[in-house]
Amino acid sequence: MKKVEEIVLDEEAPEVASMHPQKFAMWLFIVTVIMLFAGFTSAYIVRKAEGNWLDYELPMSFWVTTLIIVISSATMQWAYISAKKDNLLNLKISISLTSLLGFLFLVGQWAAWSELVSSQVYFAGNFSNPAGSFLYVFTGLHAMHLIGGIVFLSIMLFFALKEQIHSQNLVKMEMCTTYWHFLGGLWLYLYGFLLYNHWVL
Repeated sequence: MKKVEEIVLDEEAPEVASMHPQKFAMWLFIVTVIMLFAGFTSAYIVRKAEGNWLDYELPMSFWVTTLIIVISSATMQWAYISAKKDNLLNLKISISLTSLLGFLFLVGQWAAWSELVSSQVYFAGNFSNPAGSFLYVFTGLHAMHLIGGIVFLSIMLFFALKEQIHSQNLVKMEMCTTYWHFLGGLWLYLYGFLLYNHWVL
C-alpha cells in the first residue's frame, strides 16, 4: 500500500521549470544591456535638465532605419516559424533576408551620422555641451550590438545550410530570434526616447 502511495505522489509531483544554460546566459546579457542603456538615458535627462543644451534636428535617416528594423523583426520571426515547421528553404531565405536588412540598417545609421556631421553635430565637438555625444553613444552602442546580431545570424545560416536546425533542435534558433527582437525593441525605445525629448521636452 505504501509503494502505491509513493507512485501516486511521484506522478502528481509538478515538473520543475528549468532554462537552458545558454538561454539563461543570454538573458543575463540582455538585462545587462538594458541596465546600460537605462543608465545612459537617465544621464541624458539629468544633463539636459541642467540647461545649455544644443538643439538639433534628428536625422531623417532614422525613420528609414526604424522601418528596416521592424521589417527585419518580421523576417526573423518567419525564420523561427520556418525552423519549427522544418521548412529549410524558407529558413535559409528568411535568415538571409534578416541579415541583409541588418546590414542595411547599419548603412542607414552611417547615413544618419553623416547628416549629423553635415549639421555640425559632432561626437565631441563641444565638451561643455554633450547633446550630440549622447546621440552618437546611443546609436553607436546599438550598432555594435546589432553587428553581434548579424554575426549570430551568419552562424545560424551556416547551421541551416548544414541542415542542423530543425524542430527538434531549436535552442540556438530561439536565442537568435529573441536577441534580434530585443535589438529591434531597443532601437524603438531609443528612437522614441529621442523623439520625445526633442519634440515634447
